[in-house]
Amino acid sequence: MSIIFFNEWKGLFRNKLFLFFISFFLLLLFIVTFFGNIQNKKQILNQQEAKNHIRDQWDEMGPSNPHSAAHFGTYAFKSNSILNSLDEGVNAVTGLVLRLEGHKQNEVAFSESSQSLTISTFGKLKVSLLFQFIIPLFLIFLAFNTYTSEISSGRLKLLLIQGNSMSKIIFAKIFTLLSLATLLLLFTILVQFFLNINYIKLDQITRLVIFFFSYFLYYFIIISFTVFLSLLLKKSTSALSLTIITWLLWTIFIPKTVGNFTESLTPLSTRIELSEKIQDDRSKGIDGHNPFDDRKIELEKEILARYEVDSLSHLPINFAGILMQADEEFGNQVWDKHYGELYEKLETQKRNYQLSGLINPFASLQSLSMASAGTDLLHHLDFLSHAEKYRRYFIKTLNDEYAFGGSKTGERGWKASQDFFRSIKDFSYNEANFISMKNKYFIDIFCLFLWSLSLVCLIIYYSKNHPFNEY
Repeated sequence: MSIIFFNEWKGLFRNKLFLFFISFFLLLLFIVTFFGNIQNKKQILNQQEAKNHIRDQWDEMGPSNPHSAAHFGTYAFKSNSILNSLDEGVNAVTGLVLRLEGHKQNEVAFSESSQSLTISTFGKLKVSLLFQFIIPLFLIFLAFNTYTSEISSGRLKLLLIQGNSMSKIIFAKIFTLLSLATLLLLFTILVQFFLNINYIKLDQITRLVIFFFSYFLYYFIIISFTVFLSLLLKKSTSALSLTIITWLLWTIFIPKTVGNFTESLTPLSTRIELSEKIQDDRSKGIDGHNPFDDRKIELEKEILARYEVDSLSHLPINFAGILMQADEEFGNQVWDKHYGELYEKLETQKRNYQLSGLINPFASLQSLSMASAGTDLLHHLDFLSHAEKYRRYFIKTLNDEYAFGGSKTGERGWKASQDFFRSIKDFSYNEANFISMKNKYFIDIFCLFLWSLSLVCLIIYYSKNHPFNEY
């Protein structure tokens, strides 16, 4: 088997067209990886400058009313990781900046797509685009006649007569092309690694390993499937045609169909419907029987009884700050209810889509590719969760200062000191560790291994029952 493997490589190196294409892909991958890193680092730098600017504005703010500061708000930036250049995932659509303020949860804004004049279906030229669409086609065109060409040339009989089994011959050819794909993968990962060697930590290494093995298995599936069809149909043109049709189904038609189906299984509210539901619960109460005015009266009685006074003007604190925080906490319950349902539905859609990997390995590959780069839906939801936790801390700190910082009820012009505003810690988000999220991608990993094992079994079965085994 090893002799066949090395002979296959010798044959490839004698092919000038192959040498041209492999050189072209290596150069293209280097250029895309190199400039993708430059662009990603530029975005990281710009984002850090914007974050510092926002914080400087906050720190330079003079004495001000805490409630006004809550409306002034701040921003949470979803920082790009050093691996985002491999696969931009959902970031170009969802955006990276979230405004944090009192009384509301905002959506992430300022996506690249929303600011682009031309939006391509395939997005920008990223490493993932080459690995998911271009290189698989290249491997298909190399693999479709590896078996039939051996029959037409009479070389297959000669190899069998020399004592080689059909399965050894087939897998030697598969592993030859897989080693070529592995070379392209390792080259890109090594370039990515050395361009970011000062920033690489254990989590990034883990993600690069997941990225590598995801594409490694997918390429094995692509090559094995093509060779299997060639073995089954015994005609190179038929094998090529059916493989191309299958590849189009995997990459274009099935993802769109499954996406629409998962959305119909777990439909989401529109932005308008969601906004109306939240507004309705905020005004009437979550159960429809606890409107704002009633909550205000109950809170006023509770606070007067606690401080043993009969009038708000006699309170040693500012009731307005307590009221605003109470309303904020009620709003948190409303947002947890509606956004919690929304995020649960999104995760359900994600899981349902991942199950399509049983019929479409490309779905599993895309999921793991975005996950390893930290740009999929689950990573995005993790950022939103951390941003909302900070928003609640941020607003509560302001409301507590307004209530207990020295002002009294009715003193709307009261201002907190500049030192107080500077004491509020800034938002900081660290991307979730991949190991902590590994269970969410078990379906994808399982599907790729299942496809690989199934094709190995099919090829072994058809190889053993092939008529040429009589030689």
